[in-house]
Amino acid sequence: MTKYRLRFLYQHYQAGTLTNLEHLEWKTLLADPNLKGSLEEIIDEGWYDFSEQEMSVMDPSHANQIFDRIVATPQQKAKPTFLWKPIAVAASILLIAALSVVFFTRMPSDNRGAYVKHTTHIKPGGNKAYLTLGNGKRIILTDLENGTLSTQNGLQITKTHDGQLVYTITGDQPSGGNDYNVIETPRGGQYQILLPDGTHVWLNAASSLKYPSVFTGKERKVELQGEAYFEVSKNKKMPFKVISSQQTVEVLGTHFNVNSYAEDKEARTTLLEGSVRVEPNHSAGIMIRPGQQTRVKLNDKINVIEADLEEVMAWKDNYFRFNNEKIESIMRKISRWYDVGVEYHGPISEEEFNGTISRAKNISQVLEMLEDTKSVHFKIEGRRIIVMK
Repeated sequence: MTKYRLRFLYQHYQAGTLTNLEHLEWKTLLADPNLKGSLEEIIDEGWYDFSEQEMSVMDPSHANQIFDRIVATPQQKAKPTFLWKPIAVAASILLIAALSVVFFTRMPSDNRGAYVKHTTHIKPGGNKAYLTLGNGKRIILTDLENGTLSTQNGLQITKTHDGQLVYTITGDQPSGGNDYNVIETPRGGQYQILLPDGTHVWLNAASSLKYPSVFTGKERKVELQGEAYFEVSKNKKMPFKVISSQQTVEVLGTHFNVNSYAEDKEARTTLLEGSVRVEPNHSAGIMIRPGQQTRVKLNDKINVIEADLEEVMAWKDNYFRFNNEKIESIMRKISRWYDVGVEYHGPISEEEFNGTISRAKNISQVLEMLEDTKSVHFKIEGRRIIVMK
């Protein structure tokens, strides 16, 4: 998990949200000679955070000055263009001479992204969502001012500045009935929600979560379409259940991710902490341990594998991470995040792709990274992506 942690700390460093302890951890990890492999991979990943002009003028001595300036000032917000060089210079085992070799041998070719380089940029997604209250009122959260959205039946709903919906119990709850709310993210959207029991949920693009305004009875039950990451508040007396089209996931209090998009034809549940029980709709369930992932297919067949946690959690940390992934699966993710259509001209590539890039990049930069493999090419027409071999 060290590389995952490195990337996490860097992202929060960029945003200026590191605590003093996290900043100290960040500098310590950068200087650890045992992280050579992870650091070199992050160097490769960082190529797509540079413009061609920046790559042409940057040299190791310049990078060294940049790194010295960054680590000298806690919580100083770094420019987003400097991803790999500060990390590279920090590792004492990566000598300046070696950096020079990496710089020139790994630089993308001049014809990189020939089909997409000069197209109109399609911007990435962001914090966008719609909230439907139990009384039928629909609220567009995207452009709404921060603050209290609704106060009724002893419950307050608040929108925060960081794209989060917070439910707070402020008084006695009514004894009769319970309203159900639905939060939906469109294609090109994501959102967070803090449920009344303290459970924290992150929703990926093109997803929805249905939940009661207050959890009552013997269980806490929500319904999911799409993908979400859950950090469930512990309550042994009220199990937490996530119901999707193909399965039910039951927990007492834990951290896990559920991917249940209809077009993916299987539901994937990945456990990061605690324990969960995954039960297909019409067959026996199974308990899994942290680091494992279940895959439930339409025929109710369930498989358990060791998960690539970095790949699973990349979306939550605002990255695409492709690990031996075919182009059709990759394009479904790109289509949902950038809200674009996808067409295939000619045979579809069977190549498996590997790589990591920030979801904050415009779509051209993501497609250029894939084109560098020479296995696939793209053409952008409006909001439509044409995929060719």
